[in-house]
Amino acid sequence: MSAYVYILRCADGQLYYGSTNKLIQRLRRHASGQVKSTKWRLPVKLLYFEEAETLAQARQRERRLKNRATRRKTIERLIADFAPERLVPFASVASQGFQAS
Repeated sequence: MSAYVYILRCADGQLYYGSTNKLIQRLRRHASGQVKSTKWRLPVKLLYFEEAETLAQARQRERRLKNRATRRKTIERLIADFAPERLVPFASVASQGFQAS
C-alpha cells in the first residue's frame, strides 16, 4: 500500500503539511471545506507530494517537515525542484475548488 506526504499553499499564504493513503480523496476533502484546518483558508494549491511505503512512514516524514529544525530553505527547495508534470493527475480535482500548481 502506498501513502503520501504533501504540502499545500493556502489562500492566506501559509503552508499546510499532511499525510494520507488516498491523496486524491484527501485533496477533494480539502477543496470541499471538509478539513478543519484548511476550511477557512480556501482555495488550497498542491505544491509538493512524495510517496512512502506505509502511512506510518508518511506521517513520520510529515512530522519531520513540520519540525522547526527543518529549515525553511529546505522546504522551499523541495517545492521549487518538484516536477510540475507530477501534478497532472490532480488536475481533475482543480475543477472542484482545488488548484494543482
